[in-house]
Amino acid sequence: MAATTAALKRNRAARNRLQAARARHDRQDWQMDRRKRTRQLIELGGLVKKAGIVEITGDDRTLIFGALLWIADRLEGDQGEHARKVWRDWGRAAFEIEAKEKAGK
Repeated sequence: MAATTAALKRNRAARNRLQAARARHDRQDWQMDRRKRTRQLIELGGLVKKAGIVEITGDDRTLIFGALLWIADRLEGDQGEHARKVWRDWGRAAFEIEAKEKAGK
């Protein structure tokens, strides 16, 4: 009987360790996803700042949000592919100019 009780305790302890390991793993996955999302949001905010949108709008969040909605509407419209090409070219050119300016310093 004592051997059975000891085996039962070992089994419970092993099960608890497994559950704890799974919980840690799930938390780590959640933390990694959260960090990725946070990094993405910071990078997007940096692009808004880099484009001068914050200064131009006086940091008017409703104006910025409205402009972003307008961009989304344009991209989903019938001229979306054209807008993507034009805006991607402008962005690429701006990044290249910035890289040249940094290299020249």
